[in-house]
Formats: sequence, structure tokens, C-alpha cells
Amino acid sequence: MDVGPGQVDLGLDPETSPGDALVAVAIDAAGAGGAHAFTYRVPDRLAPIEAGEAVVVEFGRRQALGIVLGEGTAAPGVTTKPIIDRVRGDGPLLPPLAMALAAWISEHYLAPPALVLRAMLPPGLLERLELVAERRPAAPGAIEAHPDGANGHDAHEAQDAQDAALLAMLDDGPKVVRRLAAPEGRPALLRRLRALRAAGLLDLDWTLLDAGAGPRYIRIARLAGPPSGAGSGEAGDAAAGRRLGPRQRAALDDLAAAGADGIASSELAARHGSAVLGSLVKRGLAEVEVSEAPRRPLAERAPGRRGSRPAASALSPEQETAVAAIRDAIRAGDATPLVLDGVTGGGKTAIYAEALATCLEEGRRALLLVPEIALALPIVDRLRAELDAEIALVHSGLGEGERADEWRRIRSGRADIVVGTRLAALAPLADVGLIVVDEEHDPAYKSDRTPRLQARDVAIRLGELGGAAVVLGSATPAVETEGRARDGTYRRIRLPDRLSGQPPTVEVVDLRAELEAGNRGMLSRRLAAAIAGLDRDVGDQAVLVINRRGSASVVLCRDCGHVQACPECTRPLVYHQAGVTLRCHHCGRATPLASRCPHCGSARIRYLGGGTERLEREVRDRFPGLRVGRLDRDVVERRGAATRVLDAFSEGRLDVLVGTSLVTKGIDVPAVTLVGVVSADVALNLPDERAAERTYQLIAQAIGRAGRGSRPGHAIVQTYLPDHPAIRAVVSGGPDAFYDEELQARRRFGSPPYGRLLKLTLALADREEAERTADDFADRLRARVHGGGRDTRTTIAGPAPAYIARRADRWRYNVVIRGPDPAGFLGDPPGPPWSVDVDPESLL
Repeated sequence: MDVGPGQVDLGLDPETSPGDALVAVAIDAAGAGGAHAFTYRVPDRLAPIEAGEAVVVEFGRRQALGIVLGEGTAAPGVTTKPIIDRVRGDGPLLPPLAMALAAWISEHYLAPPALVLRAMLPPGLLERLELVAERRPAAPGAIEAHPDGANGHDAHEAQDAQDAALLAMLDDGPKVVRRLAAPEGRPALLRRLRALRAAGLLDLDWTLLDAGAGPRYIRIARLAGPPSGAGSGEAGDAAAGRRLGPRQRAALDDLAAAGADGIASSELAARHGSAVLGSLVKRGLAEVEVSEAPRRPLAERAPGRRGSRPAASALSPEQETAVAAIRDAIRAGDATPLVLDGVTGGGKTAIYAEALATCLEEGRRALLLVPEIALALPIVDRLRAELDAEIALVHSGLGEGERADEWRRIRSGRADIVVGTRLAALAPLADVGLIVVDEEHDPAYKSDRTPRLQARDVAIRLGELGGAAVVLGSATPAVETEGRARDGTYRRIRLPDRLSGQPPTVEVVDLRAELEAGNRGMLSRRLAAAIAGLDRDVGDQAVLVINRRGSASVVLCRDCGHVQACPECTRPLVYHQAGVTLRCHHCGRATPLASRCPHCGSARIRYLGGGTERLEREVRDRFPGLRVGRLDRDVVERRGAATRVLDAFSEGRLDVLVGTSLVTKGIDVPAVTLVGVVSADVALNLPDERAAERTYQLIAQAIGRAGRGSRPGHAIVQTYLPDHPAIRAVVSGGPDAFYDEELQARRRFGSPPYGRLLKLTLALADREEAERTADDFADRLRARVHGGGRDTRTTIAGPAPAYIARRADRWRYNVVIRGPDPAGFLGDPPGPPWSVDVDPESLL
């Protein structure tokens, strides 16, 4: 951010000596200014400065906020500017471990260092940089006593009066200079403040003031002082000097009952009236203290397990082996990733809990990542029930104040375990001994905005930097993880057996035969019969999965064939019955439902396909006696809704849970005896090399929800492609052949784990200009491959229109670089209108 007007020229000595240290500084500025680090000198008066400290620097013709990255270098003969001042605070914004991780993220993902650091700080922390004046304690008459000229003017009575008036403004605490009255003008005020600082009467510091996410403070009321009988009655009246009213006596009784903890003054006022506390304070019977009141995401959630799964009494031999391996890695500081490759229901969470306990016994902190917000609370519930530890929760669903308070708690070392989504990989940990990435294959770990990091890979690098054991858990490892486990880069421990229940039987329903039989519904005859057969007397439950939201995926005119599409993205709009709107799932645009075709005016509108909303409605209509809930992105976006749905399902208050891929992860409910994959082909034929992998993982994870209790489980997979390798791998329960085929294809194309990818996306309003610009850029890259002795293993693909060719009124083209080091080959990334995605999750 830039420093505000009127807050310049503090009179600080800019002179530097030849021996001044050089530091690299990330400038918090928009555009090209924030894309790189810049070198500045550290004046003697500011030395030493640590990495992570916030500073004020001259940047161009303005002053700007910067964050010190570490040592800097300057070319011979180049004059470097001095740092103007440091920003007042309680030390570096981030600990050394987090700063080292930020440097790696910036380099690896070609991300501006300032943007990386912003992502690692709580919202709003860098938004308000202010010059703050604070009065120092001074002896009476200090204004008159300081020497003539010490403050830059004659010791004149009027001047002293002005100084005294200025100091009086600061009597009740620090003030933002920008808000101080300046009858003589801003420059004169700054000169006067400098003079008073030189006289030792005040401090003048740059300070970061939290914009809406600072600490929250509340007023706590307590009984004032000893007399033990002052709680109520005659003793209280005697202490007060005159009789108390009934509300005052009742308030004293409440304060006496609260003891040393006290009561929030707002709560006391709500009980007894706002004037009561003030009168008690005046009489010396009560006192009020301002205390920080941290916002805790888990404050209203009682610790303990949810659902019917009992705590395991002992670990299996396979689990013991895994725990021993992780324990050895923690003690040795060995960051070699250990892949916990176990069937669904194989007991990975119990291993995590034991490993976390070991880490805490060694006196070190731990980090546990989950791919989705909805999965964080179940695992936190279990850890709170089993471990005596302070747990911090980090994810994007928290309020800004909650996120900021959790960040401060982690930074101060008061959190033993950090649990969260990919945001938690950026937590300000000063030390970490164990990092667990649950469901490591999940694409949700990849960020879709700058810095476009892959949290699993960031966690692995954090383990290397911090000397932490790294555990990657999954029943369906990512193809690149499988490849690295096979070649010995990663270690692997297998959990081949379920700890309870038996693997479900898997049945495939060919939807082509359903269509031939005249079934146009979303439920096949076999799946409908299985739902009807749920035994509610013993608590049978079902999970139904369709990886598409909404009620209809296509809105079609039956007369002219026109499909209603998003005017910005050109993708088909999805009908959502809730709210009766058409919504674009790519840009979020909402459009009112059209009663007539916008192309031909026909009223014959048909809704084709279906998503979670339609499936939920169909189940409710066909089985009115069942209690049905839904979990998809639309539900998760409503604060607390996902938790309520999952709690209701795990506690048996729902019979059927309908959802997207969210319901395939982390749900461990023994009463689930039926899983239905309603449409296994949603993503199978997308033009992306991960399409088959994602389909296999989705189906395998889904069917693993069934049969975890004493009753047998059954899974029904509905598909138009029953012979596809991904479907066959799920049915057979043997994924080795599937991984063999996928790894062979990856090797042929130089994709991970045999190479790396970098995707550049151009977005311009004019289609022809976009195509021409992308062509020229790709041609220049190809010329570099074939000239100058470049590594010919690097290849350039494209440009090609993005799968979503138009978004936000811009035409999008992709260029893909494949090779051993595509980021190194590219060098400095192009700026807007290009975006850069290193290690992309998808090439669409």
C-alpha cells in the first residue's frame, strides 16, 4: 500500500555509510511494482532489521509499505535508496520458517513476493499504515524546561502553549497524525511533532492498524476489593455508604458468583440495566477492566465425537507399523514424504491422532490439512476428544476476525495443532514437527488465484524447511504420488484391510439399458429399489453422489433448439429451483428464469439433465417417508450450513444424504449401507489428462462410505461407459492396472511425475487480437526451444482456446509448456493480460 498524503518528510536522516547492510524488500504496490523485490540500504539508526519486518521505503516518487525478505544485492555502481523507517510492531510479521516458505512459493509459482506475503497474513493487516503520535511520560513543566531551539523555535510563550495543546491531545492515548487538528497546516504540524520527538516528549511511529480484523476487546466487570460480605445485603449497603436498590444488589450477587472471571459489562447491563454497573463503580463496589476477547471458531462447539463411531480400543498391526514409521521420522526430522495408502475405512485418522500425540510429546507443533471446509470439523472433533491440545482452525469460511485471531494465536505459539484447508499451509508456524495432508489427491488443494499454489506440494516443502515428518494420506493416491512411491522418491505404507465392516459389493448399472426401458429419471430401477429397501428400523442410511449442482444442467427450447447460455462465459446456464434462477457455475452470474425462448419466443422450454437439487427433489417425491439432506457448494457457501447437515447425518437425523464430491470425503458413518453414484460419467470425457483419474478417485471414495459398520454395504454405479478402465478399476477393487495405464500415458507426454507443466492463459476482449497475441507468444517460445542450446525436452503446446473460451467478456487462450523445468525456461513471467499457473491441476 502507498503511504497517505501529508505523512512524509519526517526529518529522519537519510544518510547511509558505505558499510550499510543491503536488504531485499517486497513492495506492497499494485501492478509491476509489486512483482519483484527491490534492494534498499539499512541506515545505522535502523540496524539490524530482520526478515519479515515491515518498513516504509521510497518507491518511485512516493512512499510505500514494504516487507523485508532478507539480504539484498546491488549491481556495482548502482545507488540504492535507504529505508525511511521501520513500522512499529512486536517484531517480524512472520517467523523465519514462514518467510523461507514464502520465498520458495514466490520462486516456484512465479508469484509476486508481496502477493505471497499478503496471502500469509490475516485480512486487512496491511490495509492501514498510519503515522501515530504517542506521548511519553514527562515531568511537570517539561515544555518550559527544554533548551531554547531544541525544538526548532524560540522558547516563546505562544509556541509553548501550542506545544502544550498538541501534547494535551495525546493525554488519553496515541493518535493517528492524519486525524490531529492542524490549524497551521499539515507541514507545520509535522515540524512541531518532530521537535517534540527530538525533545523526548513523544514518540512518532509508523504503525499498521488492522482494518476491521484487529483484536476484539470487551469490558469485564468484577467485584472491587476485599470486603467479603460486599456481595449483597447490609454489608454491601455499608460498603456503599448508603442503601442499595434491588437491581444493584442483584448485580453484586452476580459479580460475586462470577468470582475472578467476572462478567462482560454488556451482559450485566442486559440483566440489570445499563446504569447499574456505573453506579456500583462510582461507589467503589465494582471495577471494570478492558480485556482482549479472542474470536474462537470452536468456542460454541462442545468437544467430543459426533455420530455413532466408537473410539478404537487398540491399533491394528498395520496401524502400529505406520505410527512407528512416522514417530521415527518426527524424531529424525526426516521430511521424506510417507504415503499412507489405505483402503477407505482403513484407519488413517487413528494413525494421524497417534502421530500428532507423538509430535506434541516431542515438544513440536503440527499441521493437518484437509481438502474441504466440511471435513475440518469432524477431524477436529475427534482430535479434541482424544488429545489434550490447543487446536487452531483455519479456512476461508471463518469470519475475518476469527481468521485474524487464529493467525495471532498460531504466530504467538499458543496453538499446538493447526487444522485447516489449503489456507492452513500458509499459517505462521515458527516450528513444525509433523505435517499431515489428508486426501492428498484432492484437486481442492490447488489454488485458482495468485499465488496459484498446490498446498500438498507446499506442505512437502514446508516439511523440508522445518525438518518435519510429512504424511500423505489417501485411499486413491494422485497418479504423480503413485509414481513417486513406485520409484522410491516417497516411502509408502499400505493399509489393505478395513478395521470394521467389510468392503461393499459393487454393482454397475448400464444407463443405456435404462433409457431403452423408458426410464427417464435420475434413479435407475436398481438404485430406486435399493433406496426403497433401506431398513429404517435398524437405522440404515444412504449416500447419493452426483458431481453436478442445480436442478437442470441445460435449458433448451424445444422448437428452435436454442440453449440459454451465460452472456459472459458462453457456457450453458444451470437451472436452480431454489431461488428460481439460472446460474453460471463458472463466473457466478445469476439470470432470471425466462418463460419464453430469447431466440424464437417459444414457450416450449425444456430442462435437461440434472444436478443435486433435482436429485434431492426426486428422492423426496418418490420416498416421502425418508429424511433427505443435501450437501454441495451452494450449501457450503451458507455459513454453518455444511456443519449442520453433516452433524444431522452422522447423528442419524437424516436417512439419505445427496451431494457432490463433498459427500465422498471423510464421512465415517457406520450406518451407511448404500451408496449410489448417480452419474459416473460427468467428468469422464472432458478433454483433460486428469479426467479418468478424477473419475476413478470420485467413485472409489464414494463407494468407500458404505459398509463401515456391522451391516453389509452395497454400492451402485450408474454409467453409460461400463467398460471404461476407471469404472473397471473400481469394480474390481484392483487399481494397479489403472495406475499402470495412467503412468504410461504420463511418461509418453512428459507429464507429472515424469515432467512438469506450466499453463499460460491470455484473456483479451477482442477475439482476433487474443488469438494473434497468443500465436506470437507461442512462436517466440518455440524459437527459444530450438535456439541457443536449449533443453529440447521442453515442448510448447498451443495456443488453443480455453475450455471456457470466454469469461468476463474476454476471450481466453492457453499456451502450455512441458519439460523438466518450465518455470526456469520461461524466466520472468509475462504480466497482464497473461496469467501463469505452475503445476496446473487442469489444462482446460
